[in-house]
Amino acid sequence: MKVTSGYRVGQLVVERSTDQRRGGYCVWVCRCDCGNEILLDTRYLQRGTITNCGCIRSVRPGTRNVCGQRFGKLVALEQTDERSRGTALWRCQCDCGNEAVISLKQLVGGYVKSCGCLSRPPLKQYIGKRFGRLVVEQYAGKEKGRHMWRCRCDCGNVVKVCQTNLQTGKTQSCGCLNRERVREAQGLTQGTSVKQLEYYQSHLSAYNKSGYNGVYQDAKTKKWVAQISIGGKNRNLGAFNDKQSAIEARRKKDNDIRSFLDQFYGDHPEWKKPQEIDAKRGDGGIQHGFDLLNL
Repeated sequence: MKVTSGYRVGQLVVERSTDQRRGGYCVWVCRCDCGNEILLDTRYLQRGTITNCGCIRSVRPGTRNVCGQRFGKLVALEQTDERSRGTALWRCQCDCGNEAVISLKQLVGGYVKSCGCLSRPPLKQYIGKRFGRLVVEQYAGKEKGRHMWRCRCDCGNVVKVCQTNLQTGKTQSCGCLNRERVREAQGLTQGTSVKQLEYYQSHLSAYNKSGYNGVYQDAKTKKWVAQISIGGKNRNLGAFNDKQSAIEARRKKDNDIRSFLDQFYGDHPEWKKPQEIDAKRGDGGIQHGFDLLNL
């Protein structure tokens, strides 16, 4: 790089040239940040061999001298006494005005190019922007190295979302959108999954020994118990001395469930009613599994 007035090397800033020559190189008047002036020829300035008037310690022997060199928005000022994993640490001046201590490996490898200002997202470009059902309200800082944004969902909830998830469309709501999609996919209505309801209409539970879902024999009383799960709670339909009475009690509830399904398909013509499959038992009855479902 050509040396001119204003050229900086470490703590030195070139002010003007002189009429002197050293080994064929022009000699320059340089002012140190401490206020002292020294004379240096062009080769020392270009090589960065001397970076101050002598007021700052020299670089450790065997360590690469990057004083005055630019790395992105950073200019290396001086080597510190500290080391990180055996690598020298340098105090650097960022173009934004901040100072930062960066390892030599990170500087030379190009892993760090600013005090951190480059990695900060442009706030004005995100605040107020919509991502699906989310509207960005403010920057929420960094968590585990990821930029987080405070967003308000159309449903009213406020959540913190990773910037990457917003950009890729992975997160588009506070979670309400996924819940709606699940309800739509399962045909959920009144807390009941129509798909599950249809499945257990023709499948007997593997643990059932009575031959009819929702009917089991109490181990202590030896009576046959009929039950059904409604609204997430088990409802006892009665205990009977014989199995057939318990089955009849449970079957009455099955008729209510069939009425529920018929009403659902009537209210939702977009759902196609599956063909009824009767799984026959030994006595010609129909197996049902509504005891595992919620109405």
